[in-house]
Amino acid sequence: MRMHMDMDDELVADVDAVAGRRGRSRFVPEAVLTALDQCKRADLIRAARGSVIGEGHDWDDDPARWVRRQRRTDRGRTG
Repeated sequence: MRMHMDMDDELVADVDAVAGRRGRSRFVPEAVLTALDQCKRADLIRAARGSVIGEGHDWDDDPARWVRRQRRTDRGRTG
């Protein structure tokens, strides 16, 4: 689908500096996809806010010890 977009000259110059004049048509949709992905991630983070209680975790007393223990018991880790 074709779209008509108005962009100021400075923004077009910045796009050209990154993508080149002949790369605009590929750069702009990729930039829009990246921006949409960031918005979706932000929405997911906001939706998850408050879903983990603030206390009563295995790591509360000594977070570093908890992390070391998790690493030692993870069979997927090497070394």
